[in-house]
Amino acid sequence: MKNDHEVLRMRRERSNGKTQEQAAARAGMSVRTARHYERLGQLPSQTKQPRTHRTRPNPFAGDWAWVVAQLERDAALQAKTRFAELVQRYPGRYQPNQLRTLQRHVASWRAQFGPAREVMFAQVHHPGARGQSDFTHMEDLQVTLAGLPFAHLVYHFILTYSNVEAIQLCFSESFEALAEGIESCLWQVGGMPQLHRTDNLSAAVVKIAAAGERVYTDRYLGLMAHYPMQPSTNQPGIAHENGDVEQAHYRFKEAVDQALRLRGSRDVADRAAYTRWLEQLVRQRNATRAVRWAEERLTLQPLPTTPLDPTQELTVTVSRFATIRVLRNSYSVPSRLIGQTLLARVRAETIERSLGPSPLMHIPRLRAAPDT
Repeated sequence: MKNDHEVLRMRRERSNGKTQEQAAARAGMSVRTARHYERLGQLPSQTKQPRTHRTRPNPFAGDWAWVVAQLERDAALQAKTRFAELVQRYPGRYQPNQLRTLQRHVASWRAQFGPAREVMFAQVHHPGARGQSDFTHMEDLQVTLAGLPFAHLVYHFILTYSNVEAIQLCFSESFEALAEGIESCLWQVGGMPQLHRTDNLSAAVVKIAAAGERVYTDRYLGLMAHYPMQPSTNQPGIAHENGDVEQAHYRFKEAVDQALRLRGSRDVADRAAYTRWLEQLVRQRNATRAVRWAEERLTLQPLPTTPLDPTQELTVTVSRFATIRVLRNSYSVPSRLIGQTLLARVRAETIERSLGPSPLMHIPRLRAAPDT
């Protein structure tokens, strides 16, 4: 049987004025075959009929009822698992190279009788419409500072249209870290989208009501009022609704890992050097998004005239043990302050203590206890 290429060549020769004998000779076929395809008016591939019969017996016919029962009982069981069970049940009946056959049969059964699957709809992004953010842990990259393990997170913000991103180094998922992260990232990109979506962080969401509506914390609503963006979160357990930033996490950490491998060491001199290195990496990644970014930056809302400088102010009393309690953690203070009432201004990483209008000192914020 001739193939499409040979018949097409015969047709070209005929259209160029060659006789049937000449066209057949140039296409490598007999005059009779050339005459047949001229009369047929179809290519060889167009004359093939789909096969409706099996070329060989189904090796799983005797056990197919058992396979179907397993499929109906637990759809998560893989064909490979079922095949291993058949091999164990009936030694010598099945060979390893028959696994692929069972997988094809199972796939065909799922297509005809299996349960409905979740349908994903492509998201259409518009410039300036949406930003997404979340925290991502960086411990798996095994970065060290001056030889010591550096446990840290990155607050990661992206604009979903251009995929331009910004980051802020942090050490917890507290409200202060969230607020400082949002503020820093918005000022890095130089504008605000209309909507800000994040995960259901306790720093932003008090609860999810029975009807599904979110009840946001007063502090988060205040943050969204200063940086006027409509707050939004994904449905619980449906991570793909925040999928842009989740994918950005993966790609960003992959880029960090590759850059660390390229430099030949995961050790950095200090935090400042590491921060500068990460920010340079982000600038390089954003440079590849220049076309869409040029379009999106024109649609962003302008920033407020000044940053918010988010802090939490708490009034605490120095105990007789010369300690104060701030958000479930105890801090030592000079004994001369016993009995005094102090104002503690809580930031993501530090606590500023004041006595009246006079600031006393800054101390590092402890990370051992959960933030509230």
